[in-house]
Amino acid sequence: MAKSQPSLTRSFDSHDGNVVLTPGGQRVHRDHLAQSEVVQAGFNEVREGVWSLVGNGLSNQTFIFAPEGVIAIDTGESEEEMQEALRRLREVTDAPIAAVIYSHFHYVEGTTAIFKEANHVSPLPIYGHEKIAYNKSRASGEIAPAYARGLVEQFAVVMPADGPDGLVNVGLGFWYRNPAFSTITPGYIPVTHPVGESASLTIAGLKVEMKHSPSDCDDSVNMYFPALETCVHNSVWPTVFNVFAIRGEEYRDPQVLIPGVDHIINWSPSYMVATHGPALVGKDNIRGKATRYRDSLQYMWDQSVRAINKGWTMDEVSSRISLPALYDEDYLTSERYGVVEHHLRQIFIGLRGWFDGDESKLFPVEPKERYAKLIAGFGGREEVVRQAQAALEANDVRWATELSTWLARSADATEADRVLLANCLRVIAERTPAANIRNWAITRARHLDGSMPMDRFMRHTFGSGVLRTTPSDELIATLRVLIEPTAIEGMNHHIAFHIDDVVCGLHVRNGVAVPTAGASPDSTVTMSQKTLHALLKGSVLWSDMVAESSVSISGDTSAVEKFRKALENKGFSS
Repeated sequence: MAKSQPSLTRSFDSHDGNVVLTPGGQRVHRDHLAQSEVVQAGFNEVREGVWSLVGNGLSNQTFIFAPEGVIAIDTGESEEEMQEALRRLREVTDAPIAAVIYSHFHYVEGTTAIFKEANHVSPLPIYGHEKIAYNKSRASGEIAPAYARGLVEQFAVVMPADGPDGLVNVGLGFWYRNPAFSTITPGYIPVTHPVGESASLTIAGLKVEMKHSPSDCDDSVNMYFPALETCVHNSVWPTVFNVFAIRGEEYRDPQVLIPGVDHIINWSPSYMVATHGPALVGKDNIRGKATRYRDSLQYMWDQSVRAINKGWTMDEVSSRISLPALYDEDYLTSERYGVVEHHLRQIFIGLRGWFDGDESKLFPVEPKERYAKLIAGFGGREEVVRQAQAALEANDVRWATELSTWLARSADATEADRVLLANCLRVIAERTPAANIRNWAITRARHLDGSMPMDRFMRHTFGSGVLRTTPSDELIATLRVLIEPTAIEGMNHHIAFHIDDVVCGLHVRNGVAVPTAGASPDSTVTMSQKTLHALLKGSVLWSDMVAESSVSISGDTSAVEKFRKALENKGFSS
């Protein structure tokens, strides 16, 4: 009989029997450690003419032999990552790369590596969903700081390699980016042959069915090669599907996800190659496991809806529902990446929004005021500390974490308060089987205790890669999310920006800056693209650039000054 599904409650409120010590000194749940065996590295021949490189980075690189050459599916996180994949490919075939397919926008940064080896067709067709370019831009634009911070927290980017806080794996792979590569070179090349809802194509002489199958992003496509009985997909992960990503992402609706798995089942492949983790082989094996996978999604959705209709709050839904034991038969639907109770919360919010009917949440007290009142109501700081420490010693980790959070987030928090909360998070980290939770909890604990502060990830920065690939008008438009609104109160002023041959503008009004084409401005700012990039990076200051005429202003100089000083960007505001 299958063991019961390891819920987060049992993961960190149970005794330490599930916690093991690795040779590297990491304290970790045994199921989280076991995931390292699932995603173990290897250049695997799934069947004749189909190879999948696992463990080269967060995602796999897959190669399909076709009559006119090799089809490369996904190019990884960097040019270096794809160069390694090509090196492994050249150990088995010298056929040219005849086409590239992107399964979704996450793993498209290694494509230029193909052009650095002579062995490819020209022009090289690149296939992918029509929304890939948009999603690439969205992730590096206005939400870039939060997006980057989420990646750092979820994927253990700043965690040490060993010791109690050391990285073990990130659930879908061993790292976000392979530390074997000393440099990380972005090498994205846009899609040349966009795919919409579905397509039946011949690529490099091989027939392929492609189906839009939203997964962890809405530009995912699954594909089936009938002649090879092979499906390549981003729908069935080597863990229960991550409806909620702790790094923060848009809602992944199970009702939208399930059809993608159904299409795989209907294709009835003999070989199923994943974006992450090992391939599956055998029609019956694939059908059974894919069916159980899609049913786990339906179970979470159906039972959430049932609970919502009963009037349960989000906390009640997440604490009262769990997947049955049958879903823990193997890694595919186990909690080795995210956890079901978080997925249930995301479904609730996706369906009903943030208000769940709990009366106290309708107009909650401002957090610092609330924490002060709770601490006072419990008898003062010393008493809350005592109760938090007692709860932690008694294995009541949830309550210890809540009490410690009041202390650490209160207006008069001390270093000891933050260390106490960090201690709670480390207990959660070592007892959860879920990679996302362990990595997030340790990263937050290291921020709280000062061993790895995350402050630099809490402000908007513009890296060289973003500046190199983002048009000047989009960079100027991004300034609108850097504004302190009280500093532009009462302004109604249209500023045009001339950046080399690009003309754009911002109409500052009603506390916002509205992007425009820059026509009929009240004032005009002129600079080169090089100066714009340097200002955004903070390597030069506006006042210095004006003094040396690298920035010129015509019109109402005082209005422009008021606007630029309202920006939370060192280069512009100084």
